[in-house]
Amino acid sequence: MKTACEKGIFTGIKIPHDDISVSHLFYADDALFPGEWNKENIKKIARILKCFHATSGLKVKFQKSCVFGIGVNMQEVNRWAAPLGCKPVVLPFTYLGVPVGENMNLKKNWTPIVEKVYNKLSSWNAKNLSMGGRLTLMKAILGSYSFFFLFNFCSTKWGD
Repeated sequence: MKTACEKGIFTGIKIPHDDISVSHLFYADDALFPGEWNKENIKKIARILKCFHATSGLKVKFQKSCVFGIGVNMQEVNRWAAPLGCKPVVLPFTYLGVPVGENMNLKKNWTPIVEKVYNKLSSWNAKNLSMGGRLTLMKAILGSYSFFFLFNFCSTKWGD
């Protein structure tokens, strides 16, 4: 992807007020390819993924993949997703339990997250745990969840 961007084959997203361009993000076995919204860029990413398959033997399952258009109408997203065999998706959506594209300043958008924490805590049989065990369980769940979600939705920069 780095070479494709350097050679002008694929155009990633430019970060405002910086000289950085983002063309790919990876997490476990997931990949995200943010790029300029145009027909050529979409065709080129499909070719790049087919070349990846030819060289690595790892096949991309386009039917399990999604095309997102941010600031683009759904008809256009449908038009570009169909030839690739991908699902067209609009914002908001959930990725790894995190709502993406929601306004996290609204209390109602935190409801699924609060419910997830509640369900985690209530799934344990607290009656069989000592007070220290309960405290440890709560710290583990609430500490990791709150850090994870607040980190993802922090609206200010670190150090500000």
